[in-house]
Amino acid sequence: MSATAVGTESQLVIAPMLVVLVAAVLSLLLGRWPRARIGVSLAGGAAYAVAVAAIDWYVVLAPDAPGAATYQVGGLPAPFGITLVADGLSAFMLTMVAILGIASLVYSTRVLPEIDRRSYYFPLFHFLALGVTGAFLTGDLFNLFVWFEVMLMASYIFVAYYGGPQHTRAAFWYVALNLLASAVFLLGVGGIYATTGTLNMADLSQRLADPAAYGLEPAPVVGLFAMLLSVFAIKAGLVPFQFWIPTAYRAAPPQIAALLAGATKKVGIYAIIRLSFTVFADAEVPVELAVPGTELAIAGDSPLAYVGAALFVMAAASIVVGGLGAVGRDSIEGVLAYSSIGQVGFIALPVAIAATTPAVRQFAIVAALVYALNHTLAKGLLFLAVGTIRSATGTSRLADLGGLAGRSPALGGAFFVGALALVGIPPLSGFFGKFLVFDAAARAQAWAVIALLLVGSLLTIAYATRTWNNSFWGARTPAVEDATLDHVQVGVVVALAAAIVVVGVGFQPVYEFADAAASAALDAEAYVDAVDPTPADELPGGDGQ
Repeated sequence: MSATAVGTESQLVIAPMLVVLVAAVLSLLLGRWPRARIGVSLAGGAAYAVAVAAIDWYVVLAPDAPGAATYQVGGLPAPFGITLVADGLSAFMLTMVAILGIASLVYSTRVLPEIDRRSYYFPLFHFLALGVTGAFLTGDLFNLFVWFEVMLMASYIFVAYYGGPQHTRAAFWYVALNLLASAVFLLGVGGIYATTGTLNMADLSQRLADPAAYGLEPAPVVGLFAMLLSVFAIKAGLVPFQFWIPTAYRAAPPQIAALLAGATKKVGIYAIIRLSFTVFADAEVPVELAVPGTELAIAGDSPLAYVGAALFVMAAASIVVGGLGAVGRDSIEGVLAYSSIGQVGFIALPVAIAATTPAVRQFAIVAALVYALNHTLAKGLLFLAVGTIRSATGTSRLADLGGLAGRSPALGGAFFVGALALVGIPPLSGFFGKFLVFDAAARAQAWAVIALLLVGSLLTIAYATRTWNNSFWGARTPAVEDATLDHVQVGVVVALAAAIVVVGVGFQPVYEFADAAASAALDAEAYVDAVDPTPADELPGGDGQ
């Protein structure tokens, strides 16, 4: 498996975006024919998965894979045109979206009443996927902002989809927070352009690595990058920006909550990794900041020192707040919503380790990616499972459930697999994700982090056990006794459980894929070579200024 980019150009890079855009438009036009709309949506989801698989093979998995491929929209060269880049990191993230997207799409065809099948649900679903896909493939900061907005506009409607007072209230806070985040994002992007003269990520990386050649002062970029980091932390749901998650996840349809937790949340993580290690890591900015009230100091020679410190704090708080919040919830959706806050902390911690400990940087990013993959599969499964439970019983309150395992062994077994994957039991995918995170902390000799991970793991065991015992074990409640389960819904949940097992049992190829993704994230020079932005001496004026 190769991860060395050589600047291959391929129209294949834009294929997933074109597929999902066509599916969105066709499903919008077929509003009067719900069965045709569903057929087109399913075909679009399948075609999207094929396009992503083709990128995976062509860019990363093939014996002669180049490691990266680009597409210049309109034929304009970088950094002047819009550049799309598919490398190991973006391919890995797209694969997670494709897997969960297919599951959520199939599930959607079973839970929507006839009136909703005639609504804008399926076009919005595809536009949500379009925004996520564009964010993973874009090669410049302004278009990252654009695709964030496409993703958010669809998600706004989904959070308010049911139209009740609680859904409207959740949507209001969700929209308000993200509008503020978008304003900060746009200010940061504008400031970076004013400071560096470019928004192309490869060109920006090139200029920050050699600021004298472009007449730049890199220090102001650190503050602007901090603005962007706060925006990405909001998208990822890290503490202290997590308060929108519980209400939004409970308000959205379960299959959309699965996408929000399993896919859109990862856009924030992706953006942190991409910008931190591919774009800003080579900027030489002396960092020395004393921690008030202690003898500690944040020090280094790049913005990564600030990134690591900020992520450590946010990840630690997320693990504790999310875990404690999940333990005390009275519904399965509440447990899963707060669990998502805690679990993203487990993803962000190894990224913080990577930022502060160069010796284990690649391994730590691999750990974050593997854990992110497990979270996508497990949390997607669990949200779809709770949707199945609610469809069958009319409730998801723990006090009203019991004996579900006996009522549907397949659903009970699948939920059990998802819960064990969050806990980290071998041979499931969650075991390898959690083991690699612990291993990264041990290699960095971050003993306080290991203690924090142990606390988070114990909290995960506590809320997973409580949810299982109250919902699936014990005597059947009247709601469970009268439940009518949809076999397709159960089948989707079982399929995700099987995927968790397959990833765990056949983990070596997954690890190699994640390793190629981490290499792509860290190899800024290869990323620049792949995009091939116009060098300084060829810019107008001849001196790069």
